Amino acid sequence: MAPAADPPARLLVVEDEPHLATALKLNLELEGYDVVTVGAAREAASQLVDPSGFNLILLDVMLPDMDGFDLCKRLRESGNRTPVLMLTARGAVTDRVAGLEAGADDYLTKPFELEELLARIRSLLRRRSWEREDEGEPGPILHLGRVTVNFDTHEVTREGAPVHLTKLELDLLRYLVSHPGRVISRDELQEQVWKVRYSANQRMVDNFILRLRRHFEADPSRPMYFVSVRGAGYKFVPPFQGTAPDRAD
Repeated sequence: MAPAADPPARLLVVEDEPHLATALKLNLELEGYDVVTVGAAREAASQLVDPSGFNLILLDVMLPDMDGFDLCKRLRESGNRTPVLMLTARGAVTDRVAGLEAGADDYLTKPFELEELLARIRSLLRRRSWEREDEGEPGPILHLGRVTVNFDTHEVTREGAPVHLTKLELDLLRYLVSHPGRVISRDELQEQVWKVRYSANQRMVDNFILRLRRHFEADPSRPMYFVSVRGAGYKFVPPFQGTAPDRAD
């Protein structure tokens, strides 16, 4: 007997514009997805009582009863880790940062091309399937000074006491420590962590590096782990590489 085929991925589309919601549902169903559409945050919340009910959420920011950022944040606080792709006409970098800070996994600005939307959906679904394959295994643990980070559970502690890091801070930390010793440009960090290309607002990266230093460095003014490389970007120096290099900033 042939093995049973995997059920189609189930998507929740939270969009209050009826014409766009209908078009999304039609096109996504043509791609083989099982699609449910709702027009308000309250309806979405009732659909998401079971965290495993959907494989992906397409979430509009401008909803009639609640800001999409707030809904995403509440989902994450409740323990729901379903991937969220935000869809919005608000394309400013600050809005993208707000969405990622709220817990979104990706951000797409309206109007968008269908092919790009489908590519981002496939990417998020692949990433989630890889995470599920790894569930049950010990997560990677990072020790920096007195602070311990569990990237799987998103738990951060300093000598046993909880420390709050935002999702964006954790994403930036994960990307830096995944490339130890390599100088990473601000452009690369914006593209890989913030999902933003060609932004002139590179101070955003600098500000988040400062936040990581405040969390992890014994003396943030003389960083040992998150080191500036003048004119090039930043690099992560693991603790086992010895003493801090000379400051370049």
